[in-house]
Amino acid sequence: MFGKQISDLMIKPGKSPVFETPEKYNLEYEDVTFKTTDGITLSGWLVKGGTSKVIIQSHFGVQCSRCGFTQEGKGMMKNALWTSDIHFLNHAKYLTEAGFSVLMYDMRNHGNSEQTGWVSWGKDERKDVLAAVNFISSHQDYSHANIGLLSICMGQGASTFAFGLEDMKQFKNLKTMISVQPLTYDYFVKAMGLPNFLVNSGNKYNKEKRNTDLTGDAFLPYVKNIHVPTLVIQNSNDPMTNIDMVKQYFDALDVEKEMLWLDLEKKRGAAYSWLGENSEPILNWFEKYLK
Repeated sequence: MFGKQISDLMIKPGKSPVFETPEKYNLEYEDVTFKTTDGITLSGWLVKGGTSKVIIQSHFGVQCSRCGFTQEGKGMMKNALWTSDIHFLNHAKYLTEAGFSVLMYDMRNHGNSEQTGWVSWGKDERKDVLAAVNFISSHQDYSHANIGLLSICMGQGASTFAFGLEDMKQFKNLKTMISVQPLTYDYFVKAMGLPNFLVNSGNKYNKEKRNTDLTGDAFLPYVKNIHVPTLVIQNSNDPMTNIDMVKQYFDALDVEKEMLWLDLEKKRGAAYSWLGENSEPILNWFEKYLK
């Protein structure tokens, strides 16, 4: 029983509704769908700014969708992550106002995208990142646009897996990435303060009942395969990660890189909320590489 409960908390989909739309922010957009190489239909918005620069957002996992995080229905996670809803359309607004278009999509098992099983913390979702980049690269209006990735938590894990396990170098227009709060599953589970017998029970249930093994180094061995300039953003007071692991991620990057440490409230969601309120570092990085 405990194993299933822990597994449900960490990898069970269906906790990430699309709770608002760009219309609320007076943004021009279109609803889009596209397929992954393994046949999964993903749902998203193409929020329109300009046609020469596109940001692809990959959101964080389990509790989140393309538009962010809502506390409604979150139970014990309601205040553990952040003290209010997190609105990703805030950063979509300042990006489009600066001339970027933004592809905001739901990864598999999140939001309005196809439900396929269990959240894999990035390994399967790498195919979603690949599909998103391919969608923009082959779009009649954006095929010549330069692309930047805004990859958040599990979204950056999925992006890192994609660099390591997919042919991302085929996309000559993929120019840069912002990696927000890298986090591996094992450190997150430890940070939840669960006793080892519960963690082990959850891992055992994942493997035996859900054919999902989330133990080990996750995406870390593939950081060396990232081939575009990368900005890493991390709240130094984040209680749900291991700062040495974040430093390991940054040190393994073999590209132009910068580390932006934030001094925010002691909650993981503080950095996600910060994204929508602090445009300057985000715009400066993307404008530098998406000319």
